Amino acid sequence: MALPDNGAAWPPPQWAPYYRAMRVDDAWYSGDRRRLERVYGHHPEVRERRRLWGRKSSELRMRKKETRLHVPLPGDIARTSADLLFADMPTITVKDTATQDRLNVLLDEGNVHETLLGAAEQAAALSGVFLRVTWDRELVARPLLTVMQPDAALPEFRFGMLRAVAFWRELEGSTDAHVWRHFERHEPGRIEHALYHGTPDNVGRRVPLTEHPDTADIAATLNASGDAITTGVQGLTAAYIPNMLPNRLHRTAPVGRSDYAAPLYDLFDSLDEAWTSWMRDIRLARARLLVPDAYLRDEGPGNGSSFDDDREVWSKLKIPPTEQGAGITLAQFGIRVDEHQRTTDALVRQAVQSAGYDAQAFGIDGDGQPVTATEVDARTARGMRTRKKKTGYAKHPVADMLHVMLQVDALLFTSGIKPERPAVEFGSGVAESAQQKATTLDLLARAGAVSTATKVKYLHPDWKDEEVEAEVAAILAETGAAAPDPVSGFPLTP
Repeated sequence: MALPDNGAAWPPPQWAPYYRAMRVDDAWYSGDRRRLERVYGHHPEVRERRRLWGRKSSELRMRKKETRLHVPLPGDIARTSADLLFADMPTITVKDTATQDRLNVLLDEGNVHETLLGAAEQAAALSGVFLRVTWDRELVARPLLTVMQPDAALPEFRFGMLRAVAFWRELEGSTDAHVWRHFERHEPGRIEHALYHGTPDNVGRRVPLTEHPDTADIAATLNASGDAITTGVQGLTAAYIPNMLPNRLHRTAPVGRSDYAAPLYDLFDSLDEAWTSWMRDIRLARARLLVPDAYLRDEGPGNGSSFDDDREVWSKLKIPPTEQGAGITLAQFGIRVDEHQRTTDALVRQAVQSAGYDAQAFGIDGDGQPVTATEVDARTARGMRTRKKKTGYAKHPVADMLHVMLQVDALLFTSGIKPERPAVEFGSGVAESAQQKATTLDLLARAGAVSTATKVKYLHPDWKDEEVEAEVAAILAETGAAAPDPVSGFPLTP
């Protein structure tokens, strides 16, 4: 959609359902108990009184402190997704040597690896993220790759492809009655900025950028028409990375779905309830002493009585030992450890499997017994399939934004480089130990199915061809397997 009209409803009706779902995902991802209670306890559209987090503290009659506990499994799922995708930086290459050297500098100085790792974690929780290329000459002399949140974006798709997107943010100085919103709309070749002054449920009217200090400096960078920045780039300076497709609630929209949208909310809530019950057992099982009134120490008028359970020496009390209630009784209850352990393990296992991962990655099913390589592959198969799907969604948007970075860099910062679209290749995602590699090479060598050059490449996948050839020559020379020179072995006679 284009920038909002004056007086338009906020959020836009067509995007309100997406924002509402992201608000629930964000509450679980944050792990903040107040957010969970606020989402499930104060919003009629998602409130369910049977949920642990759908009950308000007043309904639970909690006088002293909050006893509900939250297990941060949603955050662990999002982190595991990011680790599978970007724990190792993908290989990013271009053909031109000078461009490759500059690209390496941009990747290193721009902390692109860390940016992608954080983007992948947020995408797993919130259904997807946007990558944006921008620049700030006063800050640094290179383009910047940034992550934009999906619940602060209004994208426009055509045939499933992003054709424009407007990012928005609420500015400082907003109140419950008056809200300042800054819009930044990306379209091919230009970036439009706009400032609106409205209310929480109405976008209000468009005002000059100079009316708010946070956007006043942007006005000086706009073109002659005073409403946009010309980028000089043919394509968009933003791209969308869906976490996973399709979106099961909105099948026709090319918007990704969260890892929690299996849905896993019931499992998360049940896990928190089981954990809370477990800790309640521990709290109730604390040893307590039931003491007769005569054993209590009088603290004086108006101060009541007390019993010091740490005191070691006591004077005899003039109470017949046979009198009822004269003794001290120990009250201590059992703790249902096994029942709670099996319940929580089952909930965690079902949740991570429904999200598309393997229970072993979350510490489940690890009995400490040795396993074969086949068993390891079987236990990690689900996670590897999920990883392959997600790398497919991330590969092209990442390449597009790196291409835009090179174009912006050539236009504004580093003249002379030839921008080209990089090739982005993700690794296998499986880290083999030295022993596993040695075993694999030994079996292939016995079968006569591998050359020395292939062995070297397998051990050193990051080496260049010249390095591989030099290592192969050294190995053949040391082992005496190098072929003799036929001319030097049989000299010609006159």
